Amino acid sequence: MSETSTHALSLAHVVREPAPGANPPGTRAPLLLLLHGVGSHEGSMAALAPAFDPRFLVVSARSPIVLGPRAFAFFHVTFTPQGNVIDRDEAAAGWAHVARFVDEAVAAYGADPSRVYVAGFSQGGIMALAALLTAPERIAGAVAMSGRLLPEVLPHAAPADALRDKPVLVVHGTDDEKLGIHLARSARDTLSRFPLALTYRELAMGHRVTQESLDVVSAWLTARLDETA
Repeated sequence: MSETSTHALSLAHVVREPAPGANPPGTRAPLLLLLHGVGSHEGSMAALAPAFDPRFLVVSARSPIVLGPRAFAFFHVTFTPQGNVIDRDEAAAGWAHVARFVDEAVAAYGADPSRVYVAGFSQGGIMALAALLTAPERIAGAVAMSGRLLPEVLPHAAPADALRDKPVLVVHGTDDEKLGIHLARSARDTLSRFPLALTYRELAMGHRVTQESLDVVSAWLTARLDETA
């Protein structure tokens, strides 16, 4: 169950504490940062928190740009027949903000800085990939659910050695009506050129989180924790 945070960090957020006794005494909890899609809010991802490994401290953050009541984003995007048009400056500020917020959350909640995972849906997934590629020293792994890889990120990607073996999961629906499957396949092909540990899954679904896709993400994250236990 998520609770409103008592820490005033740079992004509003809600928290699910690790289960009592889930982590060995004297150890810091791993951190899972959840990022929502454009036009949504932190509550949409916080609702998924019970599905994730009880060892995680789960933080669901609200994007900083206000679009309307209970509607937020990291950057403005316009959907056109020719493709999605984004505000590039806002996007760059967004992925930098994610990295900065990771530092804030680790310090505020006493999480393990070596086991920080960022998982997002749609625009949140875009930010998760961008943050990992540009700030891998802060992030152990990333999950993109129904997202894409912004070409604008690539000139800012960290050196290959800093990205080596960083685990990345891309999950996308073959029937995605908002961010077509071709965007996920393009992301897969581009990410494969980096020395990442990439897992790619296509599922029969649209632009949404299903129980099947959530199970894939949860199992993948648990496996990452088991590797570093």
